[in-house]
Amino acid sequence: MTGTHRVGNEFTAAVVRKAGSPFVLEQVRQTELLENEVLVKIVATGICHTDMIARDQDYLVPHPIVLGHEGAGVVEAVGDSVLKVTPGDHVVLTFLSCSSCRECISGHPACCENFRDRNFSGHRIDGSHALADQQGGTLNDRFFGQSSFGEYAVANEQNVVKVRKDAPLELLGPLGCGIQTGAGTVLNSLKVAPGSSFAAFGAGAVGLAAVMAASAAGATTIIAVDILPSRLKLAMEVGATHTIDSTQGKVAEQIRAITDKGVEFALDATGIPAVINTMIECLRSRGEGAIIGLSKPGEKLTLDPMDLLNNCKTLRGVVEGDSLPDQFIPTMIDLYMAGHFPFDKLIKFYDFSQINQAAEDSEKGLTLKPVVRFS
Repeated sequence: MTGTHRVGNEFTAAVVRKAGSPFVLEQVRQTELLENEVLVKIVATGICHTDMIARDQDYLVPHPIVLGHEGAGVVEAVGDSVLKVTPGDHVVLTFLSCSSCRECISGHPACCENFRDRNFSGHRIDGSHALADQQGGTLNDRFFGQSSFGEYAVANEQNVVKVRKDAPLELLGPLGCGIQTGAGTVLNSLKVAPGSSFAAFGAGAVGLAAVMAASAAGATTIIAVDILPSRLKLAMEVGATHTIDSTQGKVAEQIRAITDKGVEFALDATGIPAVINTMIECLRSRGEGAIIGLSKPGEKLTLDPMDLLNNCKTLRGVVEGDSLPDQFIPTMIDLYMAGHFPFDKLIKFYDFSQINQAAEDSEKGLTLKPVVRFS
């Protein structure tokens, strides 16, 4: 193992012991680092909606568990076979893929056929764990291949992304998931074109990342739809040309008043079936829409197939922005450093000891993208 970090090192992590319980800061112990793994000293990590639904087991993951999947930090040690990074490198942690299935080989790792096993099983492929508690009991980990709600995270070479050292590392964690999802859907999946029209339904962190990406792509009509005036105001600051409060009148009529025949591209970041149906309604002929928000288990869409058919509309699901993280995360950072992607306006920092407050503020809509920092 390259580096100075010893097996058995103890550090503080946020542990969830049962569904719906708060994060509890505990001392945990790192087990042996495998040959393809990377130990990262976490500088800061974003909190995402997926962390909360996994905490509450609305999305089933085994408990007790260390969550967190938007980590950024400095490489502390690497396994013997790791060539991608070396100790001292700055990295952003992202989702884990298998690298060998059809989708990974074809350049779509976010569609990995083994995505759930790699990201939500709570253990390595061989059944072992990277973490244990103070009593030697099993802690589930490997959440998105990282479990970054701790002072250190054990990731795989596959899901660490080396980034430029002049970028502010404490800001970069959300690029590994939420920001990547919104921006990647616009740039990689929908391929929003210069001069085109685009609408984001839901102006949280993911939706606003999409707005920023549409602006960077050269879209000339960019509409943000939400129910919170504060979010709509921020949307105008980061690239929207129009905003719509969906509590005030019919959204489809308002979008047609802006665009005449509807938007060419749109995405839904809410996961609410009624909103998704409205998004589809707002597409013009040959328009393309993407679903990127998580719906509650068991919810169904009621689609008008004649609308899709007669107007040649396309609807797709997109995970993680259909990104190649090793390429796309550095691209987002370059855009940010050049002043074209101001995702820092979405972020509010909290100390690690305030992780439960950060989660609560996010759930109440008081904070768009909470990021917890480690001293």
